[in-house]
Amino acid sequence: MFKKVLVTGGVGFIGTNLIKSLIELGIKVESIDDYSQGSKSNEIRGVRYHELDIEKVNELINDFDLCFHLAAKSRVQPSFESPMDYFRVNARGTASILEWAKQNNTKVIYAGSSSRHHNPSDSPYAMYKYLGEEICKLYKTSYDLDVKIARFYNVYGPYESVDEKFGNVIGIWRSKINNNKPLPIVGDGNQRRDFTYVGDIVDGLIKIASSNIENNDAWELGTGTNYSINELFDFFKEKFKCTSEYIDDQKGNYRKTLRKNDEMLEKLNWHPKDRLKEYILSLH
Repeated sequence: MFKKVLVTGGVGFIGTNLIKSLIELGIKVESIDDYSQGSKSNEIRGVRYHELDIEKVNELINDFDLCFHLAAKSRVQPSFESPMDYFRVNARGTASILEWAKQNNTKVIYAGSSSRHHNPSDSPYAMYKYLGEEICKLYKTSYDLDVKIARFYNVYGPYESVDEKFGNVIGIWRSKINNNKPLPIVGDGNQRRDFTYVGDIVDGLIKIASSNIENNDAWELGTGTNYSINELFDFFKEKFKCTSEYIDDQKGNYRKTLRKNDEMLEKLNWHPKDRLKEYILSLH
């Protein structure tokens, strides 16, 4: 196991869950985050936090064995409003991390996106996460850097952003419920999503980091099950007795996400579980 790990985006949703697990394993952890989306309240005792822009990672002395690169501008819709910011953080920021990692041959696990399976030109978010993966492949091939891509699907769970701009659909809906507003369903609501519990994502990331098994493309972290947004609303309605409203379809709104292959299950003994309904019913 690794002695010292850097987590980029360490006060964000997935980063906080990951750091908790790393600390439980007795690993020394540091975080870099600009706190634009993450929260200081997510900081965990025993972790050294650096409030730093991703492009200034060179200010950290690289004595790390491993870097989980989770920092990114997230969500599709806000990316249309600030495409240059998404390019700077998601593409150029990733190049900065890999150049920094090259100094000490630090292993990197990159948080990819299932948007990779759709046309990258559908949104600035999809394009620049796609470029992030391509930059990883460049450093792996040209500089022999140990880089692995973990491709996330629709992640949910503790510490998720309950926010109408940067939340995922569950976070947006939770915010609407807190404000006694109807839940917006985009388009016809029949688009399907592979909702993956964050605890399974963390387990998968640690398995990927701990293994030397190679992968030709990326490790796919999805449950292999998907639900329509209308079905998701049924779970919310059962729990909160809420109402919905259908709104116009949006650019970049894919019809379906679903894990593409079973390599994580077959090669790394990863076993995600469908916890979606159970999780929704447990919310307050």
